[in-house]
Amino acid sequence: MIDVERIRRDFPILGREVYGKPLVYLDNAATTQKPQCVIDAISEAYCNENANVHRGIHFLSQQATDMMEAAREKVRQFIGAGSTEEIIFTRGTTESINLLASSFAQAFLKEGDEVIISGMEHHSNIVPWQIQAGKLGFTLKIIPVTDLGELDLDAFSSLLSPKTKLVSITHVSNVLGTVNPVSRIISLAHSHGIPVAVDGAQSVPHIKVNVQELGADFYAFSGHKIYGPTGIGVLYGRKELLEQMPPYQGGGEMIKRVTFEKTTYNELPYKFEAGTPDYVGSIALASALDYVQSVGMDEIARYESELCSYALGRLNDIPGMRIIGNAPERSAVISFLVGNIHPSDMGTLLDRLGIAVRTGHHCAEPLMDRMGIPGTVRASFSFYNTRAEVDSLVSGIERVRAMF
Repeated sequence: MIDVERIRRDFPILGREVYGKPLVYLDNAATTQKPQCVIDAISEAYCNENANVHRGIHFLSQQATDMMEAAREKVRQFIGAGSTEEIIFTRGTTESINLLASSFAQAFLKEGDEVIISGMEHHSNIVPWQIQAGKLGFTLKIIPVTDLGELDLDAFSSLLSPKTKLVSITHVSNVLGTVNPVSRIISLAHSHGIPVAVDGAQSVPHIKVNVQELGADFYAFSGHKIYGPTGIGVLYGRKELLEQMPPYQGGGEMIKRVTFEKTTYNELPYKFEAGTPDYVGSIALASALDYVQSVGMDEIARYESELCSYALGRLNDIPGMRIIGNAPERSAVISFLVGNIHPSDMGTLLDRLGIAVRTGHHCAEPLMDRMGIPGTVRASFSFYNTRAEVDSLVSGIERVRAMF
């Protein structure tokens, strides 16, 4: 059972005021707040263990290296990967997918091939593939989204063909909150011998993920969305695929030997980690993962599901309320519109009441076009949010609605 009041005391920022009102932070899909232990881990690393990793024989360098590699092992355990060789540190989900798109395309894609994505993808799982398609001449195929906000799996099955070389999909929609049936999608793709990449930015903070049980060939997520620092993320990839892919960037660390005639690349995962890594970020990410594990991922999922259900019930009582996306399997994200009130007006006025929500297209413009809307207001929840905060959101919406 989650003791939300105790948990809230672990997050210093939740005690502040905005415009003289208590902060109600409901923008967790964009970034989560940080517990004191993560803040302390960053400070501790810079105060006591700061030295460049993997390159030094002196004590601090070895200590920092050990801590970074311990963080890699923590990530491996957290997502159920088979080896630390399969855990690549990046700057976040966006860089993870760009790395994947660039390196996978060079290794496996050519003109006439096809990559399947879905109609509910974040721009970071659309644009990198478009860039590579423009270079190599392969085609993007799109899984349609139903009116409920679910993926049309019959249409997906019909898209699979000998030309399909990869499926890249989001686990959880950052707009609709839809939890996609990735196990079934992976199973269908694998039955045709097609690997699958999963954008886990919105899933890893909310539900327990085991990449081997899912069967994912690649899986990406961001530290800052799971209570860790910004600028650190992860790409998991199956070793046998990563070994066939060329480096994404060149420089230090990703090499074994360099001459002017030839460069020999480093072993996994370092082949994909050119330059000085954010070793402090990886250390702090490990602290964040320890923190959520101390709370319990199953407990987090249960609490957030109950809070989201409560919020949906309260919001649906508001006249003129339109919830965008009503898939039965959903995570802690609710996008909505109220009457003819522009999302930016709603968000701006809620902000003056101390309520932080996000407005706009949420880096998912094709999905907005599919739903026939320019944007939404999005409230996204964490296990540190409360029913009282949901009530504040509802009261705030009612106040704004009365003004219009």
